[in-house]
Amino acid sequence: MPSEIAALADACAAALTVLRSRTPLVQCLTNEVTTGLVADVLLAVGASPAMAAVPGEAQELAAVAGAVLVNLGTPGPDQRASVEPTVEVARAAGTPWVLDPVAVGVLSERTRMARRLLDVGPAVVRGNASEVLALAGGASAGRGVDAGDAVDAGPAAALARSTGAVVAVSGPTDLVTDGRSVVRLAVGDRMLTTVTGTGCALGGIVAAFSAVVPPLVAAVAATGLVGLAAERAAVGARGPASFRVAWVDELHAIAPADLAGRLLEVLDVAPPVAVRA
Repeated sequence: MPSEIAALADACAAALTVLRSRTPLVQCLTNEVTTGLVADVLLAVGASPAMAAVPGEAQELAAVAGAVLVNLGTPGPDQRASVEPTVEVARAAGTPWVLDPVAVGVLSERTRMARRLLDVGPAVVRGNASEVLALAGGASAGRGVDAGDAVDAGPAAALARSTGAVVAVSGPTDLVTDGRSVVRLAVGDRMLTTVTGTGCALGGIVAAFSAVVPPLVAAVAATGLVGLAAERAAVGARGPASFRVAWVDELHAIAPADLAGRLLEVLDVAPPVAVRA
């Protein structure tokens, strides 16, 4: 279905242009281990990060932000007190928000929290295969933050249908589904797995795109951008540290036309997806 793939690739390129022109504010309740990287990549792609996790302030920002990221990587007391009120404010304000269910299915407190959050209508759920499988009600083989399961369209599509969210699954081949259509992207480099926080950063970039385009396009555009930047950064990287620096640089440098061209090479869509600008 070359016409559908071309339409989706073009929509992702247009999304990158709009993101950079609007500089949306992204309120991040995110993993304390990776806060700096998430803020850096949001700036690199053209968004404006806000990393406030203080109860009260988090809700205030959610009411005026373009999008909200909720990452459960380190659910300390402030985050636990902030998350549910914040997403309620986001829902009331019509602010799209992204759930990154780090280590859900492995650790009990965050698993219970994530399942409650699903009832508040995330625009996108972004995780690895084990996290998505656990949220869909299956028994996962995750180990901490690492996936132990293969990327499977079945649980992801079921979760999308039951929640109304777009579900994005990271893996050797990434997958994005709205419960009807399934988009696969064979893009990226294994060096992404050698740097702490690249998945958290992807969640932030999904949120940034969600501020300016519909969730499915946002998730595909973010996944493609992160993967293409990784491919370019890996070319000259000597190891994880130099890769990390080069990856942030590439996120900043990639042109919309470059993103569209790479997506034309790696996208697989079944059945046809209706692309909304």
